[in-house]
Amino acid sequence: MSDIIQKARHFASEILSKNLDASFLYHNLKHTQRVVKSVTELLEHHEVTDMENEVLLLAAWLHDTGYTKGIDNHEEQSCLVAKDFLEGQGYDKKGIDSVCSLIRCTKVDAVPNTLPEKILRDADASHFAKSSYLEISNTLREEWAEQGLRSFSDVEWLEENIKMFTQKHQYFTEYAKTNWQPGKDENLKRLKKERKTIKQIAKKEAIKSKYKNESPDRGIQTLFRVTLKNHLTLSDIADTKANILLSVNAIIISVALSNLIPKLDNPSNAYLIYPTLIFIVFSVVSMIMAVMATRPNITSGKFSKNDVENKKVNLLFFGNFHKMSLDEYDWAMQELVKDKDYIYSSLTKDLYFLGLVLNRKYKILRWTYTVFMIGIIISVIAFGVAFRFFGPQRLMDSLGTVLSLQFFH
Repeated sequence: MSDIIQKARHFASEILSKNLDASFLYHNLKHTQRVVKSVTELLEHHEVTDMENEVLLLAAWLHDTGYTKGIDNHEEQSCLVAKDFLEGQGYDKKGIDSVCSLIRCTKVDAVPNTLPEKILRDADASHFAKSSYLEISNTLREEWAEQGLRSFSDVEWLEENIKMFTQKHQYFTEYAKTNWQPGKDENLKRLKKERKTIKQIAKKEAIKSKYKNESPDRGIQTLFRVTLKNHLTLSDIADTKANILLSVNAIIISVALSNLIPKLDNPSNAYLIYPTLIFIVFSVVSMIMAVMATRPNITSGKFSKNDVENKKVNLLFFGNFHKMSLDEYDWAMQELVKDKDYIYSSLTKDLYFLGLVLNRKYKILRWTYTVFMIGIIISVIAFGVAFRFFGPQRLMDSLGTVLSLQFFH
């Protein structure tokens, strides 16, 4: 490596490390080193003069130094920086002009004519063929965003890269066409595949978002779900209470029939007849009322097309459709899910009629427990009165009085 190239490498490394703004995430020293490496690779496979070799390496090291002066017209700025540096090193004017000519050919719309120009252009885009292309490309995207130049979505950036590959860029040297073009083609496939994947994901998200917007709000869903659950829980509680009353009264009646009633045919137990009847009557009434509380109502189980079209039938309750055919019910449900207002209306009706059923159950249960409580109280009082005034001791007293009268008589 000649002395001037070593000095150019040191100069470019210093200026790009210390004077370049931190927002240049792509056009930095790492990019320059990559270009120099690619130029060296191309020079190994192409015949150029020693002077062309030196000028190419100088242009590769200095071609992006103009970014230290700003973004605008950076190629010309790079030429000025290169000229000042090379003149300071006593480099000849013809060589400086050649270096500047090569730097200017790195413009995207420039058309390279000479072999050195083609080599530098191919080296500047050598990363198009690398497996790390997507990562390198994203640094340019971030650089433009940092500097406020352009901002891209994921799909837009992939489209921009695909456009660059297919419409704006081509390799010019034979070595690049043979050895780098396959890598570039592979990266183009990756770009297209990535674009397809992102579009599919975006489409799914759009459908999901649309469904979410068209479906009932989550808060409303929670409201209906919790309220319906509470209604069903209260209904289970009511049924449990009714079953308890049925079981208790059944036990009471069983005990009365097996132990108490068989003793009533004895004249000495006649005083127990009325208390026992009161006890059994209240138990039977309690059982009947408990059964009424849990007794289901039978509905028609049919609906008409007009009922569905006018939103008059609640399709969420089995009692409204159990006599309909599957095809009729399927059609009705399809109409229901098309209309969010109909869904709200059906859920509201479900809540309302469940509330009416609960109201009926709890009213009957309240009266049932009241009757049961009164029956127990009255029965206990009746048994107490019977024992007090008509019990065995009372009968013995009466019998003693009769015998005493007969004795004195």
